[in-house]
Order: sequence, then C-alpha cells, then structure tokens
Amino acid sequence: MSTTEEFTSSSIDQTRIGGQTVLEYYAECQRDETKAVAVAAIETMIQVMEKSEAETLQGLVKEMNDVIDILKRTDGNVTSIESGCKLFIRFITLESSVLLENLPFNQCLNMLIARGNKFLGEMSRARLKIAQLSAQFIENGAVVLTHSLSKCVLEVLKGAALDGKRFHVYVTQSGPDNSGIKMFNKLRAMNISATQILDAAVGYIMESVDLVLVGAEGVMENGGVLNKIGTYGIAVCARSSNKPFYVVAESFKFVRLYPLNQRDIPCNLKYNSSVIKENCGDTRFEHPKIDYTPPDLITLLFTNLGVLTPSAVSDELIKLYL
Repeated sequence: MSTTEEFTSSSIDQTRIGGQTVLEYYAECQRDETKAVAVAAIETMIQVMEKSEAETLQGLVKEMNDVIDILKRTDGNVTSIESGCKLFIRFITLESSVLLENLPFNQCLNMLIARGNKFLGEMSRARLKIAQLSAQFIENGAVVLTHSLSKCVLEVLKGAALDGKRFHVYVTQSGPDNSGIKMFNKLRAMNISATQILDAAVGYIMESVDLVLVGAEGVMENGGVLNKIGTYGIAVCARSSNKPFYVVAESFKFVRLYPLNQRDIPCNLKYNSSVIKENCGDTRFEHPKIDYTPPDLITLLFTNLGVLTPSAVSDELIKLYL
C-alpha cells in the first residue's frame, strides 16, 4: 500500500502544498534516497505551516499533530517520524508564549517557520557530525559487521573511506526484505571492501570482526534501541564474543519510551500500517519488522549530541524536551 492511498478523507490531508496533498508532498520528499524519513516528515510539517490558516498557536499545533497521525499510518520508519516531528513541535514552540504576548499571530507564525527551518538544517547536518565523531573508532585494517541498510552507518563508513582508511565490512542480507543487499551494493559502489553474508552466518563470522556498527529506528529513554529485526540477536552474539556493539543515530530518533522487553514495543512500531490494517489488528501470525536491543548490550551510541553511553541517553532526552 502506498503512502498516498490512505486517509484521503482527512481534512488536513486535503491541504494543498504546491498542488499536492500532504501525503503526496511527503512521498515526493522521500524520493531523495539519502534523506532520513524524519527529515522528509519535518519538511512536510514546515510546508503545512506555510499554508496554514490557523489563527492561534493551539490551532497550529493541532494541525501539526494531525499531520503526524497521517504520516504514522504510512509504511515506513514510524518510530523516527513520530519522535522527530514531536521534537520539531517542541523546538519551534519553545518560548512561543512570550512571542504571542507581543506580536500578532501571523508574525508569530513566520517566526515559528523560521525556527522550524533552523531545526531542519541542524537535523540535516546530523549525520555528518556523527561521521566525524565516530571516525576514530574505525581503525585502519578494521573488520566491521553491519546489519540491514542504515543511511547513518553508510555515512560513517563513507567518511572513514574518504579519510584514507582501509577496512572490510561484512553486511547481513537482512531478511525478510533483504535490505542488506542494498547496503552491500552501495558500499561496493563507493569502492569499500565488503562481503555479503547470510543472517544465519552472524555467529560464524563474529570471531573475525573487530566491531559491530548498526543504525537505529529509535533510541529509547533507557538507552536501548529499536532497529531492523535481527539486531538484538547480533548484539547478544557480540556480547558473548566480547566485541564492541556501536549504534549510530540522530537525536531526532530519541523516543520517550521505556520498554523492558520485546512485548513492550507498541504494535504500530513493530508492524507496517498496511499489515495491521489487512489483518484487522491481529498480528499474531505476522513477522515483526523491528526488535528491541536493551542498553546492557550496547557499548556506545554515536549521535549528533556526542558520544554517549546508554545510561546518558535519558539525560539528553530530558534536555531536548526542557
């Protein structure tokens, strides 16, 4: 099911953005394969703000929350869409009460849009900062294991290669969608030495690697991560082999959730919206797309906020929402 097939009855979805609906504009933003899903969602939010006819801050926030609800029902990284957009709303409305006391709302709206573009710029540069921070951890001659297709991991490895480092990457196929094959092809296109391996070969290959480097769909309040199904098993294997397990993730993926196990992950994060809809909410016989890796299995997280231990994530999350 495409992102433009659902919820067309929603009034906010009928808002025109340069002749397109909200979902059509969002789909257009996603055509850039290098762009994070959350960044595409934030670009959509800004466009809705520019076309908004809201007369109060409450009305504007309601419109933006309506947009989030629509984007969450598409098949994609719902975790980062929700966390990124909520952080966006928090950022642009910070100190807004002071503005509203002294300015007409239309002027206030222009200032909110300006703050939104500033936030978008910072988030768009996040990967580059992460690549710079993590460069020292990929040494010349290193053997890296990665899982699935992560744009952030790809940026880190690209940066290391541009620094002149020679290293080898093992990439899992990452079923059931075989996204790891895309990752492998992108690495080879960059002339980075890589080998494709079966998901089942992780245990066999682990003794040959120096570190594991994965992305994340969401970073939990306790420092654990949600990521492509199979990540948890790789982390368990890395721990048993005494290999460092590193996670790279932008701060807009920080989520105010505190799961204790796999069952605590909300259903809408584990399954695509189309799967939930087709099965009328009964997902007992469906394959989850993500799993949860607890913080005790993670060595470090590389973010645009700095290099963090899992225990430091909660403090950074509090700062983001203060």
